[in-house]
Amino acid sequence: MSVQLPKSVQLKDITAAAEAIEGEVVKTPTVSAQRLGEAFGCDLHLKLENFQFTGSFKDRGALNKLKNLEPERARAGVIAMSAGNHAQGVAHHAQRLGIPATIVMPEFAPFTKVDRTRGFGAKVVLTGDTLDASAHAAREIAEREGLTFVHPYDDPLIVAGQGTIGLEMLAAVPDLEVLVVPIGGGGLISGIAIAAKAINPDIEIIGVEAALYPSMYQALRDEAPHAGGVTLADGIAVKSPGKLTMAIVEELVSDILLVDEAAIESAIANLAESQKVVAEGAGAAGIAAIASEPGRFAGRKVGSVICGGNIDLRMLAGVLARGLMRDGRMARLRIEIIDRPGQLAKLSQVIGSAGGNIIEVYHQRLFADVPAKRADVDVVVETRNAEHVAEIVAGLAEAGFPSRVLSIRSAESDI
Repeated sequence: MSVQLPKSVQLKDITAAAEAIEGEVVKTPTVSAQRLGEAFGCDLHLKLENFQFTGSFKDRGALNKLKNLEPERARAGVIAMSAGNHAQGVAHHAQRLGIPATIVMPEFAPFTKVDRTRGFGAKVVLTGDTLDASAHAAREIAEREGLTFVHPYDDPLIVAGQGTIGLEMLAAVPDLEVLVVPIGGGGLISGIAIAAKAINPDIEIIGVEAALYPSMYQALRDEAPHAGGVTLADGIAVKSPGKLTMAIVEELVSDILLVDEAAIESAIANLAESQKVVAEGAGAAGIAAIASEPGRFAGRKVGSVICGGNIDLRMLAGVLARGLMRDGRMARLRIEIIDRPGQLAKLSQVIGSAGGNIIEVYHQRLFADVPAKRADVDVVVETRNAEHVAEIVAGLAEAGFPSRVLSIRSAESDI
């Protein structure tokens, strides 16, 4: 099968990028994800770009762009706009190469990413309540101060740098049948698609976007753009895809799947538990798509890019805890008791005898909707599974303690 490859970025550009960045970025492993693959019914392989020094694939394109600057442009300095990962990639490699760097970040950028970017020696300007506003400010500063703007995705050198991932994946697993790649602005999937299709024209490329930010999906269908909201996948929360990248995606990508927040959250938890891989929301988007439509990938050799691992530890802890609650391995029970001495000890004995481990207790007398001589006790219990939770509830009822399981949402709102 022959494929019409784009003229804007070609395989020779990607191989040149691979030579330019050789030894200066991590040649990340492509690993077999046997546990997750068995769960999804496919032969799954993960490209671990979360192993890059800055925690994401952005190192590749940023370095390729910087190494191709004319000397006078490098001396004048560069500017970039990013909510985090592109910022760190540009700042890190600019510092290494002795290039002055200014990074414009939106006001909502995670503190950890702002601190890391500053830690790489870049001047950070926090402005804009949207990425588009930050981008506008960055271009104004670039023009005023004579800086070279390093676009996060809509640049041939950036696309070529990201395409080196495709070269490495096909070298590691030559018989991959389908690649599942997250899409923000489109730089990552564009580069990978060009490299992969040049090597194996029959390989299928499938993109993944957060359902709240379906910008590429909508643009390719001539739909009115509508995107926004708070997403775990902030790394791909882009309202406007690139013009260069959209043309490449239209030519080489067979489909774009949209994944909701619940699927992204579950994918983060599944990667951590099953594969011991820490992924941010954007990095887990490919796994969310495969889990959402396993029939589409069943029996096939599938590659997916874990494009970043820069997730806030508090967020990761919350995602993992919520995952345990969804699986029935942690439950919050609301138990009605008579408000007199010894009741807490008795209900603790019932739960312990059933094999549950109490980790938190909330005793509510004044603000619960119960009679004056009774009280509500909320108990968070470690359990084996949903069936075990049902056994504990039954045991409590038999001992005279009516109880009910609180959902994740109601449990959070009551704390």
